[in-house]
Amino acid sequence: MKLLFDQNLSPSLVKRLTDLFPESSHTELAGLAQNNDRSTWQFCLKEGFVLVSKDSDFGFLAAERGAPPKAIWIRLGNCTTDEVEMAIRRDMDVIGAFEEDSEIALLIVLPSR
Repeated sequence: MKLLFDQNLSPSLVKRLTDLFPESSHTELAGLAQNNDRSTWQFCLKEGFVLVSKDSDFGFLAAERGAPPKAIWIRLGNCTTDEVEMAIRRDMDVIGAFEEDSEIALLIVLPSR
């Protein structure tokens, strides 16, 4: 699975998670920092990325349009990059199942209970 981290997440996540998602990128690295949500969505569709964002707009696009592409909505509130990384690592089993299910377009990552 290739993840594209949105501009509201740290570009350092690409390197931090390279052991799990080696083909991932960030909107800044992909030259998309100035793009609107719909063009970023189209890039993910064309290039086979799963979009990872804290932005609810991508969650709504995924719910409205369905997959592909897919979106992972990080709902951790104000948090550090370490906390985002830990949440993704914690939910790897769920993320793997999400990747395999062609019917599901949106995965919401919540704080641990």
